[in-house]
Formats: sequence, C-alpha cells, structure tokens
Amino acid sequence: MESINPATGEVVDTYEEPSDDDIEEALRRASQTADSWAETSFADRRTLMNEAADVLRGRTDQYAELMAEEMGKPITQGRSEVEKCAWVCEYYAERAEEHLQDEVVGSEPNAHTLVSYEPLGPVLAVMPWNFPFWQVFRFAAPNLAAGNVGLLKHASNVPGCALAIEEVFRDADFPEGAFQSLLVGSSEVENLLADGRVKAATLTGSEGAGRSIAQNAGRNLKKTVLELGGSDPFVVLDDAPMEQTVESAAWARVQNSGQSCIAAKRFIVVEDAYEEFLDGFINELESYEIGDPLDEDTDIGPQARPDLMEDLHEQVEATVEAGAQCHTGGEPLDREGAFYPPTVLTDIPRDSPAAREETFGPVAAVFEVADEEEAIELANDMKFGLGASVWTEDLERGERFARKFESGGAFVNQMVKSDPRVPFGGVKASGYGRELGRPGVREFVNRKTIWVQHGVGSISLGE
Repeated sequence: MESINPATGEVVDTYEEPSDDDIEEALRRASQTADSWAETSFADRRTLMNEAADVLRGRTDQYAELMAEEMGKPITQGRSEVEKCAWVCEYYAERAEEHLQDEVVGSEPNAHTLVSYEPLGPVLAVMPWNFPFWQVFRFAAPNLAAGNVGLLKHASNVPGCALAIEEVFRDADFPEGAFQSLLVGSSEVENLLADGRVKAATLTGSEGAGRSIAQNAGRNLKKTVLELGGSDPFVVLDDAPMEQTVESAAWARVQNSGQSCIAAKRFIVVEDAYEEFLDGFINELESYEIGDPLDEDTDIGPQARPDLMEDLHEQVEATVEAGAQCHTGGEPLDREGAFYPPTVLTDIPRDSPAAREETFGPVAAVFEVADEEEAIELANDMKFGLGASVWTEDLERGERFARKFESGGAFVNQMVKSDPRVPFGGVKASGYGRELGRPGVREFVNRKTIWVQHGVGSISLGE
C-alpha cells in the first residue's frame, strides 16, 4: 500500500498489508479486549479520553504535516482538524456517562423498570480520506467512551494517518486491542462483516460504498450507520446579509479544497440578490491562494488524487457542454500536482452533472430562482439530504425555511458543520443513523430493558 503526495506525485511511504494471520490476530485481540473494556468504569475511560486529547495536541504539527503529505490538506486546516479531534475526545470524556446513564421508566407501582445502555463490542469503521483524522475520531471517541472497541479500515491513500490514529490511543494508554487500524483493501470488508466477532459497522463514504456495506451487514444481521454523499444547498434569500453571506459561501465551497460531503455545492439565489451575490462570490473565490499544502499561506491545496481531479473535470465539461456558463476556473491548473481551481457555473441545465451529482472539489453551481418557494423546491429536488443552509436577516423567517429542508441538518446564517455537541447525519441517499451528540454515542449500544419486580408479579399475557 503506497501513500502518494498529490501535490508532487512523489511516494511518501509504502506499507505492508496484513496477512490473513495478522487479521485473525487483530480480531482475536479486539474480541478479547472488548470484554474487559466494557467493564471499565466511566471514570477510567474519562481519564484515557482526556489523555488522547493531550497526545493529539502535543503532535498537532506532526499530524497536520502528515495530512498535507498524504491527501493534500492545507496545513493550517490540518491543525484545526487535529484540534477538533482533541475536542471530541474531551467532549465524550465529560458527557458520555451522562448520555449513557440508566433511564428509569414508569411501569407498575411494585416494579422498578429501566433502560440500560450497554456496549456491543468490536465495531468496524470504514472511513474516507478527506478528513482523515476527524472522521475517524468522531466515530472513535463516542464508541470508546461507550465501552466498545474499534477496528478501522481507512482509505488506502492515507495509511500513515490510519497508523497515527492507532498510535494516539496506544500512547494514551488505552488497552491493547481497544483501537486497531487494519491496512486492508475494500475487498476485505465483506469478510470482516461476516466475522461473528464484529458486532456492527459504520461507514463514511460514497453512496455506492454505503449500499455495499448495508447489504453485507444486513446479510449478517448487524447494525450500520452510514454517512454518505451530499450536494448541500446554500440558499440566499432577498434580505441576506450580503458581505457575510458571500464570504461564508466561498469558504463553504473550497474548505478542504472542496472535498467535503457537507460542503455547499448548489448555491440557490433569489433573483433580487442574484447579481450582487454572484459578483461578490466570484471575487472572493478568485482571492484564495492555491498552492503547496505545506505552505502557511495556502488556502486551497491539490485534489487528493489525480483520478479524482479528472472525474471532477469531466463533470464540469459535461455541464458546460449541456449549456452551462463557466465564469472562472474550469480547467486543471498547468502545474505539477492535481490542482483544480475554484470554478463557478451558472445557467445550469437541471439534468446536468453539476445539478444532479455530487461535485467533490471546488466547483460551485449557482442557480437563480424567482422566490422563496422556488428556492426550497430546487433545494429539495435532489437525491441527497445531508446538510443545508439559508441566509437571511430575518431569523424567524430563516428558521421557518430551515424546517422545510429535506436534510439531516439545517443551518441559518451558518455554514453546515459537524459539532461534537449535536447529532450529525443525513436522510435520503445521504445515509441513516447519527454520529456525535447524545444520539451518536447511543447508536452502537444495546438498549436493554431491565424489569425488577417487587413482591409477586401478575401473570404475563406474553407478547
């Protein structure tokens, strides 16, 4: 398995894939550790989770450089990603016990009934390359805090990140087997899901990968959480605070070089605000610095792999050929590395790739609509439903509008984001289940009903 720098094409490092015996040993360790880890107190888990946060912060520059080298993330954004991972560890150190405390339920006067939240055991996480630390930690932190153990199958282009994350938990003194990275290809996932020691699975990735995971897990009657693609609408109403809206819109499209499921991809602007928004949006995008991800001044780095950039460019070309107008960008940069500039398309046919597909890179599709009603109709006319945002000076109007989005999250005057304190996930083709917040830590637990009868109970009539 090779790690290749997308900015230079140079091999960063090579890694040996595990043998069948290595995988078997990892599964044995995970199963063995799961029993003892489930019995560990919340106080002990809290100490270790806080230690993991300390390890992360102590290696911020090291891990940010690793992300820059393996998948091209601008180094300043990499540092922010490491800090966010430390935050989610601290959040669940503080809140996991509260979120998972027994829930007493009223039943009969002479009975004590409650719901207990108990860990399932080893959980398989199939994770993507675009946020190679954060998307793993938003799985790992709640699940380790809940008493589960983790098995990570990371994307094949970020093996160094996968091993570094395992290193974090090892150096934070988590027990051996509590979190392991398996440098295996996608073909091994089916076998892992079929193994009885793996109790559940989560995936962040493409719609196709999600269908495959769900099918294989379903065949083995194992629960899954899927966070899949998105083509998030960014709706600009006629009373939007334009300066803030334009700045946020541009960054919402190009953060992480545009490679984010929750990036704003379809900008839906009512006609009264359209010209002002479009002019400001293009100017803001053209002001960003494109370059070496290790350079402190870089805003936009390369696409993570040359083939991904080629796929993105094909979507742009097909959309323009269908009749769209390209205002800026639209061609790979004539330089070494997989660099694609911010690109703005307008007059987009509704059946073209930029309107119907997820564009995973810095390509913005801008639509002009007549009014608020047409805006929400277009926003929801998409198979995806991950995040959405609306921009307006009238906050009550914004909240009413936000409730109409068919999405897992809706934001008013704020970029779509994931935050440890609130649940995150999607609907429709963007997946199901939730990560983060209270719902996230309760996804992979057994919600066990416990009924304690005082005295002689009544005769049950069964189901």
